[in-house]
Amino acid sequence: MESPHVKEDKTTSQDQIKTIPGSVAIMEALIAEETEVIFGVPGGANIAMYDALFDYDQQLKHILVRHEQGGIHAAQGYARASGKVGVVFVTSGPGATNLVTGIADAMIDSTPVVCITGQVFAHLLGSDAFQETDIINISTPVTKWNYQITDAAEIPSVLAKAFYIARSGRPGPVLIDITKNAQLQLFEYTGYEKCNHIRSYRPKPIVREKDIQSAADLINQAQKPFVIWGQGVILGGAVTEFKIFIEKSGIPAAWTVLGAGVMPSAHPLNMGMLGMHGNYAPNVLTNECDLLIAIGMRFDDRVTGRLDKYARQAKVIHLEIDPAEIDKNVKSTVSVLGDCKETLPLLTALINKKEYATWIEKFNTLYQEEYDTVIQPELNPAAGELTMGEVINILNEFTSGDAIVVSDVGQNQMAAIRYAQFNHTRSNITSGGLGTMGFSLPAALGARYGAPGKTVLAIVGDGGFQMNIQELGTIMQHSLDIKIIILNNQFLGMVRQWQELFNDRRYAFSDMENPDFVALAAAYRIAGKRVSERECLRDAIAEMFRHNGPYLLEVMVGKENNIFPMVPQGASISEIRLK
Repeated sequence: MESPHVKEDKTTSQDQIKTIPGSVAIMEALIAEETEVIFGVPGGANIAMYDALFDYDQQLKHILVRHEQGGIHAAQGYARASGKVGVVFVTSGPGATNLVTGIADAMIDSTPVVCITGQVFAHLLGSDAFQETDIINISTPVTKWNYQITDAAEIPSVLAKAFYIARSGRPGPVLIDITKNAQLQLFEYTGYEKCNHIRSYRPKPIVREKDIQSAADLINQAQKPFVIWGQGVILGGAVTEFKIFIEKSGIPAAWTVLGAGVMPSAHPLNMGMLGMHGNYAPNVLTNECDLLIAIGMRFDDRVTGRLDKYARQAKVIHLEIDPAEIDKNVKSTVSVLGDCKETLPLLTALINKKEYATWIEKFNTLYQEEYDTVIQPELNPAAGELTMGEVINILNEFTSGDAIVVSDVGQNQMAAIRYAQFNHTRSNITSGGLGTMGFSLPAALGARYGAPGKTVLAIVGDGGFQMNIQELGTIMQHSLDIKIIILNNQFLGMVRQWQELFNDRRYAFSDMENPDFVALAAAYRIAGKRVSERECLRDAIAEMFRHNGPYLLEVMVGKENNIFPMVPQGASISEIRLK
């Protein structure tokens, strides 16, 4: 399709040179990068971009979100579900600053997004013009790369670099700030060339064979090895390679919050979740293994607990793509730098096929203790108030582990990730490192576009739901088939849990008086129901899944139910509590 903005240059003898405005060059770049959807909000400083987009509506889908933070979280949800780069458009000033939380979230969770912000005219920069903010310096600490364009001729090459940097190596967010004059300026356009190399930027370290051999030697000698994996396996597209490694080695393995879905929940070598609210066995036995093999994870404090009491008895192998993560928190005996899609097959070829029946039985024994004390009462309560776990358990009956579960932050998040079945990669989407309340609803709408053939569940608490509640309008406008489950305990639940356990039940400003969420959904023409009785729960969930289109199910759960197990903050993972 030829845009009416594009004019052939009749004054030059060179073929295929066109004169176009910068705004059209942006659209051409997005098409060349195979962008499917843009989430955004128009404004004064990016109105030229939107004017150009008007002529590309058959090639580029745009979703008008109700707030810029909703836009960046939607772009994250899209990227996490699809494995592609999410794209968001916003204007200058408050439009740009409203992105910052989501950019920080994408940075810590290694999510590839390209944010294109409008900016005031170049001659006004630094003058405190209307809606001018220095978004480059504001966003520098939380972007993988950012750049300000003041000349339209730079747009093709800079955007090519932006997409390359966002998706390559350890992915992350990139912000490109484009002044209004650059959007309007005509320039000679010779086409768009994708970027596949930048001098001084090495997205993948060179793999050293001696490190692979050293790691294999340690694995072959170990008596009680333990694998812990993270999102790096997913980002590297190494799910198959990882499974082959695990099944040949026979080593028990556990996952971080963002690593869920790499191995099916029921796999015999999948020992569950690590971390503060993870499973009992993998936490306790981290401090009993003789070899800890970390793959695509960064030893976050919620996984390690007290570092001076973390796996001190074990030798450590760390497979990692980002050199900055090596020895940052946990000292490795052998570090294997590189993309795990490349390093895992090399390592697998050198290890012996083994089984560790006695060692695995320890995991099974501790799991049974957790099941009897925590899991069974949570999933199958005989009486009393509804629990978050039983809601997730019934959802599993309908999804069979095939849905995309987009959880928010807090107790709802931990219940969802602990108890949801994940049989596929990219099926668990949540805010991991930053812990951003309000993430779930907009991320779910992004995931709807990233995986159009999948059932998408947004699991959220009553607190987090109200932090980006305006995105119900986006869901309404586009009739997005998203099932929203509010686990309503009438508290900021995780805050209240800490206040109960560590502050003598001094519930300082964590109790919530909420609106009628079902009536609110109805105002957005979204069907819904509220359920508070156990005998009605399964039927209510069945009705939600039968409904064609968006649906909001509010489930009233116990006000003072807690998520266990729990590693108290500042404690060793060996001090994990079952109650």
